[in-house]
Amino acid sequence: MFMRLFTPALLGLAVAAVLGSAPPAAPHPGSAAVGSDCAPDGRTFPLTTRIHGGPDAYEAGGGYGTWYLDLTNTTGRTCADIHPVVVLVDRARSLRPGQPRLEFYDGEDPHPVTFETTDEDELVGAFADDKGRFPGFTVGPGRTVSVKVRLALTSDTAPNEVTATAAVVQRHGNDGDWVGQSEDYAFRVEDGPVPGSSTSPGPDERSPLTDAAERAQELARTGLATPAALLTAAFLLVTGALLLIRRPTGPRRRR
Repeated sequence: MFMRLFTPALLGLAVAAVLGSAPPAAPHPGSAAVGSDCAPDGRTFPLTTRIHGGPDAYEAGGGYGTWYLDLTNTTGRTCADIHPVVVLVDRARSLRPGQPRLEFYDGEDPHPVTFETTDEDELVGAFADDKGRFPGFTVGPGRTVSVKVRLALTSDTAPNEVTATAAVVQRHGNDGDWVGQSEDYAFRVEDGPVPGSSTSPGPDERSPLTDAAERAQELARTGLATPAALLTAAFLLVTGALLLIRRPTGPRRRR
């Protein structure tokens, strides 16, 4: 599969999406102690990242399709505070933030992903929680965490071709490192069922968290963001690209 390298600006937005989502959450009780980062020697990513299991096509207004994001720790230390960031790029550049309904699971608990639009009409959404209830994933040395993800598209989504890629950010308080990137996952968006037909999705196919995602999108559209999040995003749009500029083909080592 093809891996599309992130541009400095897009990487800065990915980091900003994580840091601007909420204050750092408290770690889970009993979580393993970790060092300041999980970067290994050399220029390879510490986390091998893979998207797999997703459908080739989604119906607009149809049910959810499930896929998995595998995070494999190739280092000898525990990697904590790990936040994937999904980037959606559509061929027509017509996909709007409120149309993809993406949720990820931390154990049995689903969390909605809120998308923002870049200047290039790409959609960026962090695996985070605006209430600080999700501390990020923890991946032990040599272990793999497989994150369940599910995606649906609203009924007003036009037929399209979309590519999903995941960048992986390790959060360090108000800073972050780029520690992984997946290959591309390409899929089609197809016309959904005729309105009013028996094949239309029922209420049971709608996640309890979908309404929360819609409210979050409405807040984003009306500009009702917290000052702290806005300041963080503005700062990182200028400085976040340094994560890639310092090491164009791999993660930055922290000193």
